[in-house]
Amino acid sequence: MFRVPSETSEEEVPSVESPHTVWKEENWWVAKDSQTGVASQGKTRREALENLDEAVALHKEEIGEPIDSWEKERKLLEELGIDPEEVEKAREEKKEFLEFMQPDPED
Repeated sequence: MFRVPSETSEEEVPSVESPHTVWKEENWWVAKDSQTGVASQGKTRREALENLDEAVALHKEEIGEPIDSWEKERKLLEELGIDPEEVEKAREEKKEFLEFMQPDPED
């Protein structure tokens, strides 16, 4: 996993296995992991890379806790300012969602 170095050392240099692209769009830096397709942003290049590191770790389930119930999901959606009822309604109407928002087929 890539770590944002304060000073470059061999152990902090990203490996060939996890290349990334970083660019600036208006007032934001954007970083995208080429292997996973995960992207993140930040006000500085360093912040974008730090956010990308966390986003990739979450994507790979290396950190964080799974959301394994509707109540946990509802709480998180509310914290993010997303109306859980709209999400539930859209699922019932089979509107297209990103993969992580799809209900578990085993439920």
